[in-house]
Amino acid sequence: IDSTATESCVAHFDTRAAMQIARGAGVRMGLAIHLSSASYLHINGAAHRLGFVVLLMSRSGMLGPKVVWFPAGLVELIVPVLNTGRKRAELKLDTIQDVLAEVEEIYDFQGRDLRPWLYREILLNALKCKRDELDILDLKVINRAVDEFRYAVKVFKPYRSVRKVSIFGSARTREDEPYYDLAVQFGRLMTAQGFMAITGAASGIMKAGIEGAGPKNSFGVNILLPSEEPNGVMQDDPKMIIFRYFFIRKIFFIMEADACALFPGGFGTHDEGFEVLTLLQTGKARPMPVVLMELPGDDYWESWDRFVRDQVLTRGFVSPEDLSLYKITHSAEEAMAWIKSYYSTYHSVRQVRDRLVIRLERKLSDGHVSRLNDSFSDLVETGQIEKAAPLRQEKDEPDLWSKPRISFRYNMKSAGRLNEMILAINEMGREI
Repeated sequence: IDSTATESCVAHFDTRAAMQIARGAGVRMGLAIHLSSASYLHINGAAHRLGFVVLLMSRSGMLGPKVVWFPAGLVELIVPVLNTGRKRAELKLDTIQDVLAEVEEIYDFQGRDLRPWLYREILLNALKCKRDELDILDLKVINRAVDEFRYAVKVFKPYRSVRKVSIFGSARTREDEPYYDLAVQFGRLMTAQGFMAITGAASGIMKAGIEGAGPKNSFGVNILLPSEEPNGVMQDDPKMIIFRYFFIRKIFFIMEADACALFPGGFGTHDEGFEVLTLLQTGKARPMPVVLMELPGDDYWESWDRFVRDQVLTRGFVSPEDLSLYKITHSAEEAMAWIKSYYSTYHSVRQVRDRLVIRLERKLSDGHVSRLNDSFSDLVETGQIEKAAPLRQEKDEPDLWSKPRISFRYNMKSAGRLNEMILAINEMGREI
């Protein structure tokens, strides 16, 4: 491959896409190699694709390489949109007639399944990009963002039932430093408790987290940077994802996590930490524990906490209940114990129209529910907190159908207070 075709070359072997292209070219089989701008060779799912180099094969052997250029990510964007729930093997997009038939099926759908309606919206938004005559750069950003998001969801989807912890910290932490060892210990404890790790898959704390958890129990959420390369621990692992954009990458750090652990770090670590806290504070992320990892005798996070209390809280920029969103811990054992305790009685939340449903690991007594009403009435728009049966809209989560629940009409005024309510529920669970 002539790597001068782009800044450099990245290979991603996608036999399914190659077969589709080869069939369209009238040959028996093919191997597609995606080209992208990157500073290293990567063979496990790079999402930034400019086109294909197709090695076409026939019964008589190699026909030779053929460059087939498509708008970036077009195949990856259109194929999943057109799949309305049928098995992929049944989906045919070999001709324009096949494509139009799939589009017509989506557009004519009138049932209750939400997916075809969303496929339709995605297709319409793609057409609106043409209608609005967006600039080339804008189209590239939209396309790559959609492509990265789609691919990352595909990677995480099979593991949605497993709880995960996102680990943040400096890439400059050396392997002989105590914080590196702390991250390794934390990773080991996580997997022992049934959690998986999500890290940036670079060096320092990120490498330590994967080393402790093991590649089998880890996701690499890496970013293309000229000054940084993946640490190699997860090389060729299908759970390794390369992102071009920080904002898409940060979505998955939080969207797929059930807890976050922050080790000492630089601007990037604080950016990620404040992003997590902002989304929790505003209710844009589901409630989860956040632990700030600090060695005994150090004051990295203690001094940060003093700044938050003395400057941010005192000036009224945050509320007192927002401080419940994080906890400073001084050992891997303490951090893991706090994360486990967060899910000891509380399980998860789901907003169903105007009602917030809180799923539980154990059933609260009537007395417990009465105490919640006394202490957290400020969260209730109308009515009261009460025990509840599963709602019809929750049928898409059959594994949670049997869990006890409480629900109420949530006014969405303070996610910090909601977090305090979850902590109170866990305390009540210790009485059961």
